[in-house]
Amino acid sequence: MIKRFALAAVAASALAGAALTAPAQAEPAAYAFDKSHANVTFTVNHLGFSTVHGRFNDFDGTLMLDEENPSASSVSVTIPVESLATFWGPRDEHLKSPDFFNAAANPAITFASTSVEKTGDMTLAVTGDFTLLGVTKPVTLDVTVTKIAPNPMSGTKTVGFHATTTIKRTDFGMNTFVPAISDEVPVVIDFEATAQ
Repeated sequence: MIKRFALAAVAASALAGAALTAPAQAEPAAYAFDKSHANVTFTVNHLGFSTVHGRFNDFDGTLMLDEENPSASSVSVTIPVESLATFWGPRDEHLKSPDFFNAAANPAITFASTSVEKTGDMTLAVTGDFTLLGVTKPVTLDVTVTKIAPNPMSGTKTVGFHATTTIKRTDFGMNTFVPAISDEVPVVIDFEATAQ
């Protein structure tokens, strides 16, 4: 009995020592968006004749990246509606009006991730709360991690992403000219971010 107790005590001590000396689980690392290498773009079909291209020239947010455990990663983004550009001034002003984005009443579009799921070696499904015109609904981004490596120009660890989704604008109350101007709006996001 004493021998068994002694063996148990030794085993417990060994486990405790191992727990104390085991490497700590890595925490998600903060990354800053490199806005000089970023695009948030969308396309809209116009009357079946053409495809109109647009982008948002500004955005801000936070990215926390856990390479070993992607599900612990998170991202949140705020996009000022006033930064919208479709390369034709009168159309931009109309899109910012109450007919569409209503920039005066709803100055920002936001996305805050609620889950990150690894779907392949370098692909993720990032689901989050997307808010447009004051309406919040879940949206999933299909994300490809294009590269993670030190930037050869700065030496700073850098990550690149390519993400796509499709927004159905009537889900958020943007009903003007549907279906003549398409309801479903493909969105493409490309950006780099640097470790902090």
